[in-house]
Amino acid sequence: MNKSLALAAAFLTLFSAFFAFAQETAEVPDGGSPEPPRSAESSLPETPEGEEGDEGAEFDESGLPRSFRRIVLGMDLDGLKDALSRDDYFYFRGDRDVSLLPTRNETLIDTTGFSFIRRAYFQLKDGAVFIMAFTLDPEMLDHYSVFTSFVRKYGEPGILDPKQAVWTSGQTRVSIERPLTVKYIDLGVFNELVNESEVRESSEVYRRQEFLDSF
Repeated sequence: MNKSLALAAAFLTLFSAFFAFAQETAEVPDGGSPEPPRSAESSLPETPEGEEGDEGAEFDESGLPRSFRRIVLGMDLDGLKDALSRDDYFYFRGDRDVSLLPTRNETLIDTTGFSFIRRAYFQLKDGAVFIMAFTLDPEMLDHYSVFTSFVRKYGEPGILDPKQAVWTSGQTRVSIERPLTVKYIDLGVFNELVNESEVRESSEVYRRQEFLDSF
């Protein structure tokens, strides 16, 4: 495995670890599990007004999806917050669910979900979404059903192992990870971060050697 692949794998590992930690430590509103803001007559969220099925979905040039419902890779923070607040599948609490990483110019949103979605996580770089992940409820959906739906729409995955199924193009990476999380990654932004890490690593190696040579 070359350095770029190793760094990319490290980024994905860090993201998965942070996402798992966020799931374990996330706050629940007072009074226990959140209740959806709709009548008790319906057990499932209603589709947002003006949205039906895949209408309005966005895809890259190879046909891989870059959106989930009204949430799209590349959208800005205000657009993301608005989409989450309008969608009954998410219990978005506004700025309470937003975290800032000023030293890396990144923003994180971690929010709970309703019905089929347990949690959702979004990472933004320079104000634009480049990673979004959705942990689904295994009591309402199973891995096989999600996987076969993806295969029917997007063909066989390029990577398939016991941990994940991955579809990639030059622009997008989509994966289904066990136990049941669907992730979308904008590879343009992701690869830029990998390249930046390589540059920083090379600079640190050079400065370290320069310091050793001073003895």
